[in-house]
Parts: sequence; structure tokens; C-alpha cells
Amino acid sequence: MSTAPTPPKPPAPEERELRIYGHTKLFYWWPVWLVCFIFATMTWYDGQRLAIIPADSTVKEEVGQYVISAKTAKPLPYLDDAVKRQADSTGSPFKVRISPNHSIGAIFVIVFLLVAIITNVPLRGLWSVIVIVILGLGTIIISLVDGWWNKIFSALGDLHIHINLAGYLFIGLGLFVVWLFTMYFFDRQIYMVFTPGQLKVCLEIGGGETAYDTMGMVIQRQRDDLFRHWILGLGSGDLIVRTSGAHSHEFHMENVLNVSSKLHAIEEMMREKSVVKG
Repeated sequence: MSTAPTPPKPPAPEERELRIYGHTKLFYWWPVWLVCFIFATMTWYDGQRLAIIPADSTVKEEVGQYVISAKTAKPLPYLDDAVKRQADSTGSPFKVRISPNHSIGAIFVIVFLLVAIITNVPLRGLWSVIVIVILGLGTIIISLVDGWWNKIFSALGDLHIHINLAGYLFIGLGLFVVWLFTMYFFDRQIYMVFTPGQLKVCLEIGGGETAYDTMGMVIQRQRDDLFRHWILGLGSGDLIVRTSGAHSHEFHMENVLNVSSKLHAIEEMMREKSVVKG
């Protein structure tokens, strides 16, 4: 005779805990390394090469080929190496891969500047709405005026910002490694641990935990910065915790991921009381 399986025993209230990790502003820089990897892939797939020639060089189109004449009295080690590689048949005489599309260089610079501004200039509440309205109206006005977008894109294109494959990989990989280390090691050394009836706080790397009673504790979520928390942070936010008592403390935990669900879980946990085993 078979019996129904025994359901798992729910954890005791004192065994339940919720860890809250804040993050540095470096977390919001993921679009930069992502764009670097995308443009590096595009540059590699394009397969074009970079040739560095003197300023007084001339180019002439012949049947099926272009002939570049570089006249200079100085040594040209770059072209000398290219000639040697071509003579040895070791592949392309020009090793540096670069895309002829100058738009991707301009896009990378724009993304880099936008992320730098968004992460360092907080715009909370009404200010973020005002900025969005201004950007939206500006876009509509520019679209209504004939030829303005073409002039803007032409101006950006005439900058001729080119970054080679190694440049994108070096920036992207370096930033990604630092971002990964910060996210999963450095940021996890500073935390809050909520349990029913108690809060443990560690605000220094290598420091000990300090426990506080949650009775009378106030948990506040700061007003969101739409660009930083919702566009780059994908639903992150800042928390402020104020303890009660004669010696009250205030703790700030910035850039908490999934802040809405975690705040709800904290509020539910604060309604419970720790059960002491008899």
C-alpha cells in the first residue's frame, strides 16, 4: 500500500533570510562593453584592413586595381613590414582589421558619453520626465524641419571615428572583466540580511556584521531615476533603512536589482515575528 509523499517542512521563521546587495555605478556600464563586442564582431566579419600611408601619397585607379604611390625620404616601417608579409605569403600584408563604416565609431562614442552622463547626473522623479519630454519634442521638431536629420548625420559621419578590432576587444573585454568582478565579488561584500525580527548589516569589506531589531524600522525606496534605474538598471532602485531606538541608524543601499520584489518580501518578513524554539 503506497502512501502519499510527505511535503517538505517549511523553514522556521528564524531560518528565513533575504540578502540585499547594492551595486556600484559600474553596473550600469553594461551597454558599453556590449556595444564593443557587437562592433568587434562586425569589424571581424567585414574583413577590411587598415593601411597607414604618408600624407603626400597618391592613388591611381588602374584596370581592376588601385595603385598607391608613397613618396617620402623617411623610412616607412609599416609599409616595409607589409611588403615582407606579402612576399612571404603569410596572409594579408596589412594585419589591422578595421571597418570602413565610420558610423559605428560615432555610435560607440555616443553610447559611451550617454552612459557616463546618465550614471553621474541623477535625474529623479519629475526631472527625468522633463528630460524625456524635451528629448521627445526635440526629436519631433528636428523631424519636421526638412533636412536637419541629414545634416546631423552628415556632421557625425564627417567625424570619421574609426576603432579597429583590437580597440573594441581591448575596451570591451577589459570593462567586462572589471564589471563581472565588481558585480559578483566586490559588491557582494557589502550587504543587508533581513530575517523575521532582525536585520544584519555589513557595510565594509572584511568588516563584521551588526544586528538590529526590525521593530519600528522604516524601509524607504527613493524616487527612481528613469534613465539609470529603468533603462540601464532594468528595474533597480535605491533603498534607505532607518532603525528605531535611542541610537538610530540610517543605511543607504544603492542600485538594488529587482528592488520592487525585494521590498515587498522585506515588508512581508517584517510582519512576522521570529519564533523561538522550545
